[in-house]
Amino acid sequence: MSNADVIDYRIVGEDMQFVEIELDPDESAIAEAGTMMYKSDHVKMDSIFGDGSGQEKGFMGKLVGAGKRVLTGESLFSTVFTHEGRGKAHVAFAAPYPGTILPVHLPEVGGRLICQKDSFLAAAKGVSIGIAFQKRILTGLFGGEGFILQKLEGNGMVFVHCGGTLEKKTLADGETLHVDTGCLAAMSDTIDYDIVRVGGIKSMIFGGEGVFFAKLTGPGTVWMQSLPFSRLAGRLLAAVPGIMGSGSKGEGSVLGRVGDLMDGDG
Repeated sequence: MSNADVIDYRIVGEDMQFVEIELDPDESAIAEAGTMMYKSDHVKMDSIFGDGSGQEKGFMGKLVGAGKRVLTGESLFSTVFTHEGRGKAHVAFAAPYPGTILPVHLPEVGGRLICQKDSFLAAAKGVSIGIAFQKRILTGLFGGEGFILQKLEGNGMVFVHCGGTLEKKTLADGETLHVDTGCLAAMSDTIDYDIVRVGGIKSMIFGGEGVFFAKLTGPGTVWMQSLPFSRLAGRLLAAVPGIMGSGSKGEGSVLGRVGDLMDGDG
């Protein structure tokens, strides 16, 4: 495992946050393409194939690493920002939608963090961005948004974007928590992840919470997001007139969700 650059940072904002990273000369940060907000003049921006961690050996190694990034919703290329001047320099990365930026120092969680796909925002150069397949077949097939998870490894800082408000819970050994699969933002590698059925047929059809929950068993730390992007996108799509029958009854409809079910929109 390569040593990641040591970086200082500050997180700005409440609902629409951005993280500003301070770089010393020759220090670098990596970020997902298209997330930069601003940078100092002496910070050079360069696109690279993969994540720049140095753990992808040869062309085939980089190709496999890039393929893993695509599976988790990231692009083939990462952007590296390197301070090539003197003194301090800064580069800032903005969150893609309303939510909270979670900063994690990887050594504090055993050097590895598991998080939702497409949630990586930025990190110190040297952090490896990979994929965490579920070991259990049923978990992979029915885990919904938790089917393919990102794996961030290394000994530096990472910044993960979570939708809405963030809640952190520490689970004791053997303690179990049921979480909506989309609301699971991140967890330490020591958490055992599985799925359980919501309940009976009536709950599965009319409960509105999906068919399965994520079953998380400690020891370890879990971070949950109140507004997964899929839920936000679904509400926005439903509000657009003419799409999926949305907008036909209006926000104040007496029928509401029952009306949607009756005309086949539910």
